[in-house]
Amino acid sequence: MSGTLYLVATPIGNLGDFSPRAVETLKSVDFIAAEDTRVTLKLLNHFGIKKPLISYFEHNRAQSGEKIIERLLSGESVALVSDAGMPAISDPGEDLVRLCARENVKVCAVPGPCAAVSALSVSGMSTQRFTFEGFLSTSNKSRAEHLESLREEMRTIIIYEAPHKLMTTLADLKEVFGGDRELSLCREITKIHEETIRTTIEGALELYSTIPPKGEYVLVIKGKEPGGKPETTFEQATERVEFYRADGKSLKQAAKLASEDTGYSKNELYNAILEKNHLNT
Repeated sequence: MSGTLYLVATPIGNLGDFSPRAVETLKSVDFIAAEDTRVTLKLLNHFGIKKPLISYFEHNRAQSGEKIIERLLSGESVALVSDAGMPAISDPGEDLVRLCARENVKVCAVPGPCAAVSALSVSGMSTQRFTFEGFLSTSNKSRAEHLESLREEMRTIIIYEAPHKLMTTLADLKEVFGGDRELSLCREITKIHEETIRTTIEGALELYSTIPPKGEYVLVIKGKEPGGKPETTFEQATERVEFYRADGKSLKQAAKLASEDTGYSKNELYNAILEKNHLNT
């Protein structure tokens, strides 16, 4: 009979958030798989837990994952932990869960802190429907495509961001959603210097142009109002036409898609590009 994979949520800044059930689970398993064994060892020492540790992270997940599965199939039980928060959420642990599903190995969640849900709860935004987008890609092309796919999103949007990338992300958000879109920035959630700023995308850009961003951020962005007016300028709409043309679409197809994205007339967009091309020849 196979063992069980326990997904154990760890504190995202406050050790008081580590549940008694999480402590007992870590004490009961045969071994612990950790994103960073040094970080996890500090947690284990604080709670007086002594268990064998193995490494499981982004760059060894294929090799390490197969070894963990072998041990699970032999009857051992393992707890998977990330450096902070719930493993398998925007985390390579999702691959290990998929392997367990393939091998019919039991997976049990030991819930606890989650930065995305915590930030959403204090944002003042709608919590009825939301979409978690994790970290944006560092690739400019993938990043642009990701944000473009959210242009018409009506649900509340949650994004993780590091301080050194915050200004670039805010500028990209302004390009897609406009500067007036409501935004909540939750900084260093559960930690000593926790702060929630409720503003707009433009307001956040102005704020962080005068003070350097510090700490890890969760961005909670208001979804698009249904039936609202276009939030992009006409110039941005024509750029959207060019985006689709670069993807191999004909001018007619590109104008139609850009019209659906932005709310501007497809004929206006079509004619604007024709005129622009005529002037450039």
